[in-house]
Amino acid sequence: MRAVALGGGHGLHATLSAVRRVTPDVTAIVTVADDGGSSGRLRRELGLLPPGDLRQAFAAFAAEDGGTLWAEVFQHRFGGDGALAGHAVGNLLLAGLFEVLGDPVAALDEARRLMGVSGRVLPMSPEPLEIEGEVSGLDSEDPSALRRIRGQVAVASTPGQVRRVSLRSPGASARPPVACEEAVEAVLAADVVFLGPGSWFTSVLPHLLVPELHDALVRTTATKAIVLNLVPQPGETAGFSPERHLDVLSEHAPLLRVDAVIADRDSVPDPANLRRAAARLGARAHLGAVADPEVAGRHDPDALARCMREALGLGRDGEHGGGAKGREGQQWR
Repeated sequence: MRAVALGGGHGLHATLSAVRRVTPDVTAIVTVADDGGSSGRLRRELGLLPPGDLRQAFAAFAAEDGGTLWAEVFQHRFGGDGALAGHAVGNLLLAGLFEVLGDPVAALDEARRLMGVSGRVLPMSPEPLEIEGEVSGLDSEDPSALRRIRGQVAVASTPGQVRRVSLRSPGASARPPVACEEAVEAVLAADVVFLGPGSWFTSVLPHLLVPELHDALVRTTATKAIVLNLVPQPGETAGFSPERHLDVLSEHAPLLRVDAVIADRDSVPDPANLRRAAARLGARAHLGAVADPEVAGRHDPDALARCMREALGLGRDGEHGGGAKGREGQQWR
């Protein structure tokens, strides 16, 4: 079963850790709009794709493939107060590969071979993108007034309420963002596509704002599943109910239809409302105990994998159990 997971950061890490328990054939498609921390510094200084979210995906694959040392090294950040302070080892390695090979996809495939991981990591675009957000609540005289703010960090940390986001290509170009061709091909060839969890406006929705990737997500015959966050995020989605996440997704991509919505049972105050919101997208809601009982705000990969199998109609060992469909509308065997 060919699986594709779209997202970024810790949310994508959670999905990949679970999906690898369902199938070994997994491709991660990663957002490339980060402008903060080590990634932002490398992006500004070298003009490269921000590597941080890509690094997180590799670390997830390495941990699941038994490469715990590689996962730890990739995630290790240098201390001190020198030029390397705050940089993650994986970020520097990926930046070096980007510069030497000159092709981000070739560089990521080489990192995959170097680490010996089975999963593939692709950027959603071959060029770094910029997020713009329309935010209310920043004007004390008129709280309903919309202000436009630019940059992933600014959108993610705004004290206002994010209403809508859009993507800009590098520089002053007015052209729409360009999709990574290999990412589009992976979505079209997939048996199942997962979107979320993660920072809703800055890691999840951006994939739907790249025209070619959006069209592939609408056209693919894969089963499409959304994994919801465990809790609203301060700034981006403060005060959002689980169903509001789905409504915002539909507002940004009204043509997108999905098959399943996966959520933590204890994170859904009104299951009936969530089921109605899922139905508006053409989906069925699957509620389970998928939160890690020992770490607040984190999904348990084993529990999430079990819920994924249920949503896809698969048995414990990946055998078809009825319900989900694969390529050309055929049930998996």
